[in-house]
Amino acid sequence: MSEPDAQDVYPSVTVERASVQADAPIAPLRLGERLKEIRTNSGLTLEEASKLTGLARSTLSKIENEQISPTFQAMQKLAVGLKIDIPQLFAPPKSRQATGRRDITRVGEGKCRPTGTYEHELLATQLTNKKMFPFKSRVRARSFEEYDEWIRHDGEEFLLVLEGSIAFYSEFYEAIELNEGDSVYYDAAMGHMLASLSEEDALILWVTAS
Repeated sequence: MSEPDAQDVYPSVTVERASVQADAPIAPLRLGERLKEIRTNSGLTLEEASKLTGLARSTLSKIENEQISPTFQAMQKLAVGLKIDIPQLFAPPKSRQATGRRDITRVGEGKCRPTGTYEHELLATQLTNKKMFPFKSRVRARSFEEYDEWIRHDGEEFLLVLEGSIAFYSEFYEAIELNEGDSVYYDAAMGHMLASLSEEDALILWVTAS
């Protein structure tokens, strides 16, 4: 096990960057398909999207099914209602192709990375350029005062309490107690930190995405 590094209280995150091929063929524009992708990724039904954009549900359905082309005014309403920029409507949908990547981490076989406030166990360490960064942590800290400053970094983060109880401190919210089975999803650029409230060090699962 490596020696604790007081300055490194958080594992670094490697984010996959898509490479662009100069000679890649240009996919035909399918505005309806793109609109449907944006709407479904936002978790919106046609009815909900209709209320947000001011466009009739039937109109949205016809656009998505390539039965009609939206006017510029309709595209403006879509952009405002769906909170996107108009150029996003013309970005081609990403092609989905399975890569077959897989990495299994057996119990206790993660890479240990201790710090002054956490005992991290990094998971899925054989994969590079991950889009998600999972790890388990024992929370050593017992109070807010044990941190020199807020922890913040790029991306979003999901936290699940596996054992014990923690106090979850965040920059823009009151501290909250989380117990075994509780979880929180948050913007990791917002200052945050944890402290164990249970007698034993709490154990948590963290998944970071950027």
